[in-house]
Amino acid sequence: MVRLSGRSGARSLRRRSGPRTHRAPGRARAVRWGSMPDAEHPRKPHGRRRPSPLSGRSVAGQVFLFQVVIVLLLVVAAVVALVLQVRHDSTREARNRSVAVAEAFANAPGTRETLRIPNPSSVFQPRAEAAREATKVDFIVVMNTNGIRYSHPKPDRIGKQFVGTIEPALQGKVVTEEITGTIGPLVQAVVPIKDPDGTVVGLVSAGITTATVGGTVDRQLPLVLSAAAVALALSTGGTALVSRRLLRQTHGLGPHEMTRMYEHHDAVLHSVREGVIIVGDEGRLLLANDEAHRLLDLPADAEGREVADLGLAPDTADLLGSGRVATDEVHLVKERLLAVNQRPTNLRGGPPGSVATVRDSTELRALSGRAEAARERLSMIYDAGVGIGTSLDVTRTAEELAEVAVPRFADFVTVDLFGAVLSGGQPETVTPLRRTAFSGIRKDAPLYPVGEQISFVESSPQARALRDGQVVLEPRLSVAPGWQAQDLERSAQVVEYGIHSLIAVPLRAGALVLGVVSFWRSQKPEPFDAEELELAEELVARAAVSIDNARRYTREHSMAVTLQRSLLPRTLPEQNALEIAYRYLPAQAGVGGDWFDVLPLSSARVALVVGDVVGHGLHAAATMGRLRTAVHNFSALDLPPEELLALLDELVARIDQDETAEGDTAPVTGATCLYAVYDPVSRRCTVARAGHPPPALIRPDGTVDFPDVPAGPPLGLGGLPFETAELDLAEGSRLVLYTDGLVEDRDRDIDEGLELLRAALARAGDSPEETCQTVLDARLPDRPSDDIALLVARTRALPADAIAEWQVPSDPAAVGKVRSSVSLRLADWGLDDLTFTTELILSELVTNAIRYGGDPIRVRVLRDRTLICEVYDSSNTSPHLRYAAMTDEGGRGLFLVAQLAERWGTRYTPAGKVIWAEQPRP
Repeated sequence: MVRLSGRSGARSLRRRSGPRTHRAPGRARAVRWGSMPDAEHPRKPHGRRRPSPLSGRSVAGQVFLFQVVIVLLLVVAAVVALVLQVRHDSTREARNRSVAVAEAFANAPGTRETLRIPNPSSVFQPRAEAAREATKVDFIVVMNTNGIRYSHPKPDRIGKQFVGTIEPALQGKVVTEEITGTIGPLVQAVVPIKDPDGTVVGLVSAGITTATVGGTVDRQLPLVLSAAAVALALSTGGTALVSRRLLRQTHGLGPHEMTRMYEHHDAVLHSVREGVIIVGDEGRLLLANDEAHRLLDLPADAEGREVADLGLAPDTADLLGSGRVATDEVHLVKERLLAVNQRPTNLRGGPPGSVATVRDSTELRALSGRAEAARERLSMIYDAGVGIGTSLDVTRTAEELAEVAVPRFADFVTVDLFGAVLSGGQPETVTPLRRTAFSGIRKDAPLYPVGEQISFVESSPQARALRDGQVVLEPRLSVAPGWQAQDLERSAQVVEYGIHSLIAVPLRAGALVLGVVSFWRSQKPEPFDAEELELAEELVARAAVSIDNARRYTREHSMAVTLQRSLLPRTLPEQNALEIAYRYLPAQAGVGGDWFDVLPLSSARVALVVGDVVGHGLHAAATMGRLRTAVHNFSALDLPPEELLALLDELVARIDQDETAEGDTAPVTGATCLYAVYDPVSRRCTVARAGHPPPALIRPDGTVDFPDVPAGPPLGLGGLPFETAELDLAEGSRLVLYTDGLVEDRDRDIDEGLELLRAALARAGDSPEETCQTVLDARLPDRPSDDIALLVARTRALPADAIAEWQVPSDPAAVGKVRSSVSLRLADWGLDDLTFTTELILSELVTNAIRYGGDPIRVRVLRDRTLICEVYDSSNTSPHLRYAAMTDEGGRGLFLVAQLAERWGTRYTPAGKVIWAEQPRP
């Protein structure tokens, strides 16, 4: 406990004027130790522990370590030499024995003849095992010239390939080698089995494992290690005896260490900025350094005198003379407050007495209050750096600033931002501000609420701060007419509430002024001061950077979302082949590159596309738009899915090359795509994918599976062709296409995600809309880290009575029969208004097929949303639309077809081509 003692009745002697004479080190040591009652007993100087004889700091320890190292090196060298020699001899012996055993077995009577019987293993296996036991080798293997074993110590290895080199043996040579075989590391020999004419008809291998070779070494090691241990023990004992004698004589220290220790001791003692006093057990002052003389104003001859005779204050003299323990006990000595710490010197076997340290704490008391305030401000600035800007949301960042400052700095904090800042735009100082954040010790303060639009008058502190870009202080709001002019009624309520002081700080990020922050005080009676202005400015400056970053992010995110929404399909095209529902959910962190599309094709077919560009941001969204446009263009060519993906792959590779050459844009590598074409006539779906997750299929009975669609490489890698899968879909089946954000995230892999998706689809409703909603309710994470695109299509089939088909012979006279048949079918369908144009279109198309195409020729008419006419032939030549000259005899057929039909085109099949034309139904 700290005790403050007075100096009444004290008698002190002032320090003599003039420079103080320093004592020689020898005298200091004599005073320190010579006057102790038991100085004649050897003890540890300065309380140091006695060094161990094994310590490397002493000469004995170094000798000990040196001898131990030599002995260990000799032992290690002997062991290594012995092991290497024995291993060499054993290996050489193993090679010789393996060669001898293998040659003996190869030349044994009946070996060559046994190779020609149907089952050589039945003879070789028992003979080889018997020979192995007799010769003490680890294996004897007989094999044919292809290396196939007929015998082996492990029967399950018979019939398998021999492990080792057999080529030289096939040429009639003997092979020896060290390898790791089926029974472990070993030394083996391979010898040939020869016919009388010298032809190699088989091979024999014998070998010994390394474990057997090393047995001799293991038996000799204990003797060597025992001898080494005895030598090491004798060396250690001899060194320990020498070390003990040296330790008693020098205390384990050399002359240089002892000299350096005393020199450093005196240097530290007389230069430290704390007073050090040593008092003997009889209350006599043994030592006082220079700082103790200065602080206590001791006389020059104080050492050796009684403490009570030094002129100290009674309480200080009693403490130093008593030897009791004291911790930071404060004593008043003249005009100084001295903190005294005292401990006895005999706690660890030292001489009786006490040592005390004295330091001046006069200025410490005055600085402690200011230091505490500075520490609190630094802590607040640190908390602001950590707690402000944890998200890229402008409003949340403003709220974090208000929360950090209340109640540690202000009782109420309001943040007002320009409206454009909240939406990511450039702030306009002529527009009103909006109260974005409010925090206070109470919720009923009569300040403007959050969301209020505020236009500050020119005389208000906030307006002045925005205009001048400087901090504005209103120490007393009750006498501030400029502030009260903002709202006389509300200002009176604020003053009556108890809020009396205000700091308005402009929220600036570089040259931009984003808004203003107001700090209000009510509980502390003192107004804000100049030092607190700097703290307020520092807090707002840290928050301004975070708010500006959030504003920039909001702007870029809005631009990316706008771009992405403009690139995605707004509405789905009208078609009858599929009933479609979809969902698109952007990632929480930013805009990504997931996309989908539904593309009507010729002959009532529909293409479904789902793709994904790895990454987020404007680059991913722009790349997605480029790929989607490319798919639109390629699908207009009516290409098969695998050819369309091949063209898309080349496009992505060219994009990568162009952007890599520019050097400022990330490549597109990582884009995936799935392309499916459904034909409602055949109810067949052709699917191809490039690195994309497989589609899911819900059959009419509710069962869910993932069709086996070959997985091609992601787009842009090139080099590998894409493959397709043909799916026969019953009417009412649901095809589910999606991106990897639905089935894969940081917490689970894609296999687990697919199983969870299967479970969600199994309990989904019948309609595509219900399926989408069920999947998202079951699978959507709280904060998706990736975009999610989901497309569900339920199949429909074109009725049989809406399909008419005829085979056409390769005869120009058959054209008239086609026209008659089509006219009758159109009359049955109630499409008499289209009879003339349909007959004309089919006449031209069939005539072209007969004249320029090849057999077989087939005509098909489909009644869908439009009337579709198709002419099939086996030729791959493509017709071209051209303008015929006045003198040309032909060339006007396709021109007429293009004028009469709404759309027309050519589609190639593996067996030929199809020319089709569509007419709108009345």
